[in-house]
Amino acid sequence: MILIGENINIMSKTLGPALRERNAAPIQKMARAMTEAGVDYLDINIGPGRRAGDEMMEWAVKTVQEVVDMPLSLDCTNPVAIEAGLKVHKGRALINSISLVRMEEELPLVTRYDADFIGLLWGREGMPRDADERSMIAMELMMAANEMGISTETIWFDPIATPASNVDTNQVIPCLEFMSILHDIAPGGKSAVGLSNVSNGTPDHLRPYLNRTYLMMLMKHNIHSAIVDAFDAELIKTARGERSERVAMIHRIMDGEMPDLASLDPEEAKYAKSVRVVTGEVLYSHSWLDV
Repeated sequence: MILIGENINIMSKTLGPALRERNAAPIQKMARAMTEAGVDYLDINIGPGRRAGDEMMEWAVKTVQEVVDMPLSLDCTNPVAIEAGLKVHKGRALINSISLVRMEEELPLVTRYDADFIGLLWGREGMPRDADERSMIAMELMMAANEMGISTETIWFDPIATPASNVDTNQVIPCLEFMSILHDIAPGGKSAVGLSNVSNGTPDHLRPYLNRTYLMMLMKHNIHSAIVDAFDAELIKTARGERSERVAMIHRIMDGEMPDLASLDPEEAKYAKSVRVVTGEVLYSHSWLDV
């Protein structure tokens, strides 16, 4: 599994000012630490990048690749900023992300700079409601890319996870359903999921349980890549195959075999409970692990 570290982000209280002020030291320190933590890509997220986004992205890419030999995921909604980063990137970059509403501007960058891209399954009318709508968006995006000579293997489809705490808009099940059919509708296509989205709005000390649980659920459908907190060591161990028994338990629960929670050790029981919250089977509350 390819892990994309999410920690260089304009929204960070420490790295945001460093990006704006072109202060290299904190950025490079983070880049080194993320690399040592074992991720495969570093995501450079500069947000909308509307004001001088091209200058910021170019500087960030150069600054990070001065100290680590890592491919980068260039994360911005401004195509001009994305291109500025691609121009100076060493090696094959990943564009994060391209959707139907931006593909006319951004797909040419894929061919011009020989990049991969995350295909964000956001429709022209907003968030898709189910797996079928995700499939339709994926096929339209794929066909547009293919017509430009871009192979399906270049696309990392992101079905868009939503917070488990938003019970009215929980899209975990539709995302899993889409993942189960991805290779049928887009042979050779890859997958990518922003794991931390599923735990947005959850207290910090509880977020890892939702993120790790969702990762294990996605592993049932051979997830290709995940955008993750580089410093969640337990999550990285899970992704690297070091928690196979726990993963197997999660998959059994997904198949309808709920274990007796009293028979599990306390840590395993937390993940079993988290499956029910992530899927919406149990109503979310901040105390779900204590119930």
